[in-house]
Amino acid sequence: MPDADDLVLRDLLAALAEEAGAMALDYARRGMRTWTKAGASPVTEADIAVDRFLKRRLGEARPGFGWLSEETVDDPSRLGRREVFIIDPIDGTRAFAAGLPDWTISLAVVRDGRPVAAALAEPVAGRTFVAARGHGASVSGRPLVALSRAGIDGAVVAGPKPMTIRAEKAGATALPKIHSLALRFAKVAAGEIDAGFAGGQSHDWDLAAADLLVHEAGASLTGLDGTVPCYNRPVPTHFPLVCAGSPLHELLRQVAGDDRRRGRTT
Repeated sequence: MPDADDLVLRDLLAALAEEAGAMALDYARRGMRTWTKAGASPVTEADIAVDRFLKRRLGEARPGFGWLSEETVDDPSRLGRREVFIIDPIDGTRAFAAGLPDWTISLAVVRDGRPVAAALAEPVAGRTFVAARGHGASVSGRPLVALSRAGIDGAVVAGPKPMTIRAEKAGATALPKIHSLALRFAKVAAGEIDAGFAGGQSHDWDLAAADLLVHEAGASLTGLDGTVPCYNRPVPTHFPLVCAGSPLHELLRQVAGDDRRRGRTT
């Protein structure tokens, strides 16, 4: 059943995502320090500043919620909370640091393992995607409706090359890399592309907001076995994922699954 409070949470996330996006753009204009953290992934001053801003403001708004963010040391107490903020202060940091446009601010509330409210700001484009469970999804006031394609031939897809190559062999067209994984899936929800893939080792903060956008727009985001992601687990990582409307989702899930069975990395 739709929950009216999820609309309140959606609007809270949207407002803060937009504030955080403006903060990140300001850092990008002024210049910022960038360094490498564990796992050889980049981080910037903006990532840390946005993370602290969101943690403070969201914590003030809902002090009883747990917290999971890419840029905060994990606090296992989140596992005992029914509701958790799952945040990526800047999804697509490599693009952000390089001055490219395809990065986002990704905010979600997860309840009992599934997202119920989400906001995804795309600051360079000046738009924000929002969703609340059972209330639909939209971007800049326009309802999101995913494309419904019957076959792979002609489909426009995005994702890791090992997963798109087989789709291309079946007639799909693969786009250049979309650095923000959340944006890749939001574009599926918006009907801007037909499908998106994620390789193994994506994290809760990459996925939770986009997951809700996708499902509220009538598409699917699942593992290769058809299972929807579960969030706020002790290890917040995920196996390869396929995102598309029906019936294309099922076709691409089988194609990507062929890669896995053949032992190819994703």
